[in-house]
This record gives sequence, C-alpha cells and structure tokens, in this order.
Amino acid sequence: MSEAIQEAPLRRRAGYGKPAIERPVPRLMAETDTLRRQGALQPPTRAQWTVLITALFAPAAALVLWPEVAGTVMHHLFFLLFAIAAASRLAAALTPRATAPLRDLGDRALPAYTVIAPLYGEADVLPQLLRALLAIDYPKARLQILIVVEADDATTRRALAAQRLPRHMRVVVAPPGHPRTKPRACNIALEQATGDLVTIYDAEDRPHPRQLREAAARFAAASPRLACLQAPLRIDDDRRFLPRQFAIEYAIQFETILPMLARLGLPFPLGGTSNHFRMSALRAVGGWDAWNVTEDADLGFRLAAEGYELGVLTLPTLEAAPDRLADWLPQRARWVKGYMQTFGVQTRTPPHWRTGVLPAFGLTLGVAILAAFAHGPLLAWSLMAVAAQAATGEGWLAPADLGLLITGWLCAMAAAVVGVRRAGREPGLRDLLLMPLYWPLLSLAAAHALWQLIRCPHHWDKTRHAARTGQVAA
Repeated sequence: MSEAIQEAPLRRRAGYGKPAIERPVPRLMAETDTLRRQGALQPPTRAQWTVLITALFAPAAALVLWPEVAGTVMHHLFFLLFAIAAASRLAAALTPRATAPLRDLGDRALPAYTVIAPLYGEADVLPQLLRALLAIDYPKARLQILIVVEADDATTRRALAAQRLPRHMRVVVAPPGHPRTKPRACNIALEQATGDLVTIYDAEDRPHPRQLREAAARFAAASPRLACLQAPLRIDDDRRFLPRQFAIEYAIQFETILPMLARLGLPFPLGGTSNHFRMSALRAVGGWDAWNVTEDADLGFRLAAEGYELGVLTLPTLEAAPDRLADWLPQRARWVKGYMQTFGVQTRTPPHWRTGVLPAFGLTLGVAILAAFAHGPLLAWSLMAVAAQAATGEGWLAPADLGLLITGWLCAMAAAVVGVRRAGREPGLRDLLLMPLYWPLLSLAAAHALWQLIRCPHHWDKTRHAARTGQVAA
C-alpha cells in the first residue's frame, strides 16, 4: 500500500460514484437444516452431558477414594498432554514452508472475487479500512466489496454515508435479528455475493494488496477439493508485554502450526479473517454457523469433514493486538468459548470424521482447550512444588517433570523464533523468557469462557479496535 493511498482523502479519489447507498437485504439467508439441527444452536446431547459430567466428577471422586493411584494417573495424563503440545510446536518449527512455484494469473484470467467486511461500532477505524480495501490490487470489474453494518449501528452508518465509495463497493444493512454475531452478518452478505471466490476482512485489517491475486492463483493451480486458503495474520510491532506476547502467539499459530498442518494435508481451525473460500464449497456446507462465536474454527472442520481441503497463503494481513487486559480478555474468552462450542458440535453423533480429521481435531482444538484451562493450575502447582522443595527438602516435582517443563518451554521458544522470523521480525530474548507469564492468562479467559458458555453461549463479545498508522502489509 503506497503512502499516497494511505493519506489521500477518500472523497477525492478517482472512480467514485454517488455517496454510499445502503442496500437492505430482501431476505435473510436461511441456515440449512443441517446447521440448525447439528450446529451450535443445539444443546449438548445426553451422551455428551454424560461424558462431561463423568470427566468432571470422576477424577474428584477418585482423588478422594484412591488419592495415590488417582494422583499418579492424573500426573501421567498431564505429563502426556504437555509432551504432545511441546512436540507439536517443535515439529511445526522444524517443518519447512511449502515453496511450490506459483504462476501469476493475468487480469483477464482472474475469477470474480467478493470481499465481505462485517462492521459493528467501527466508525473510528473506517477510514483505515477503506484505504486498505482501495489498495487491493485486483481488477475492479472483477471485484465486489460488501461492507455489512447492523441496522441499529447509527454511528458506523453515518460514517459510511459521509464517504463516496467506488462502484465496486456496496453497503449492506443487516436487519435486526438474533443472534447478533459476525457469522450472521457474513451470511447476510453471502446472499448478495457474486464472486467465484470470497474472503472476509475485519475492520482493523490491512491485507497485502496482492493477497487476492495469490489466492486466485493457488486456487487455479489446485484440486477443486481445495476449499479454503488462510492468509497469515501478523500483529503490529508493539513492545509492551501483552501485545508482544499476543504477536508471538499469532506467529506460532499462523507461521508454523498452520503451514505444518497444511503441508501434511490435515485440517485446522481457520482464523477469523483473511480466509479465502471457493464460493461453491462455502455454499455447499451452508455458509457460517451464526450461533458459533468462532465460526471460522467450526467452518474449517466442517469443510474437512465433507472431504474438502485447506491450505495457506504467504502474503499476510496486518492487525493490531489488544493492548489492555480489558480488551484482551473478552476476545480470548470468546475464542475459547467458540472452541468449546465447536468441539461439542463436531463430537456430536452421528460421527462424520474422515481419515486424518480426528487426529488434527484433537491436536488443535482439543489440546488448545485443555491447555487454556491447565496453564494456570499447572504453573501454580509447579511453583508450590518448587517452594516446598526449597523449604522442606521434599517436593513432588520429579526430575522428569522439571525436564519436561523446561523442554516444553524450549520447544515453544523454538516455534516462536521461527514464526516471528517468518513474519519478518527478530524475536527478543526478553519476550521469549517472559512467555510463561502470559500463558496463565489463558486460564483466566477459559474460566470466563466456561461461565459464558453456561449463561449466554451465543453472546458475541465485541473487541474494541483503534486505528493504526504507519504499518502496512508488505
């Protein structure tokens, strides 16, 4: 994105038509019967409740009745979980990215593309988003951009009405309805989408200008079973503790783990933005589950369960990290809650797993959920063990436990180093050493997520976004 594009007044750019005209949706896209019967709208089945209650109360009862045996078994289970998580990060760090040559498509060969940008309460970042969308390097005759706003979001609608948008941009108003979620807004836009390919951008996103071209070229060269390509999400450079650790976490996920799973042909949870779909595949599975607050993770596994494949891109999208705990906590709690929703949906009968889907499902969502709940208690347990050892000379932290903790930390550091470097930055030693202080915050978010899952499972915690300047995707 050039400096001129960043700073040019939006009203004066060439090619603009009349002020933005809001296009109401004539009818809502009805969720498929399958999504309504099997999606996140449905409560757990009796079998799922039985398994959940057994998993919660059986260990507690065993600790009371047979403390030594139960303690040993749980110790080994936690040891195994931690070892699997550590091994997966080391494997991701050691797996090279795919480097298959890609033939750039000429303008005439490019397919029609739809970009959906769902907004709610985003008047402050709207100018930044519009600059990023205007910078997309794609033939305007083949590009459709749908900006979706809620009917009662008067502030964002006024901000849009004050702009003169080019002819390939349209404003779509989502009529009042329930649930008030991003996937519902995306489904509404899908009603008017005309592209052969479609992608989602969030309000704070600054995608690489040629990202759509890369996606179109990869889809053209791949099997028709390739349904989605995930672009790497990279976080703005910010030296404060929370944004820096958030950036490291994203680098591990999008620069190492997802490329490894894609290289192995395994499915993975999609990110909430910059995922590029074949329109035919997206519509074949019924679009997004409007009741799932991590519709992206859910959709990735629904596509895989139907025999579709997932891949990754190389050109990134820049985002800003939550810089306050008050913003970070609801966002992360929403993710954990959605992961639990997706886990429940995907383990509901009847089973529909293909070969290879179940291991990847457990390695990604399963381990992520367990790790979120376990980080805090495990850190507290380890500190108590070290303190007891120092005070009395007798502790319950065996040498093997200490070795695994150190090994797991080193594996995470290795994945962080590789991921951050792939994202174009150099990792700082201080940031790597402080990683274990960030992990227990995940348990705080997990506890909040569990409480919300019980009280308001479909509530969407809105993340506050602030405009950023000076950093563009390259």
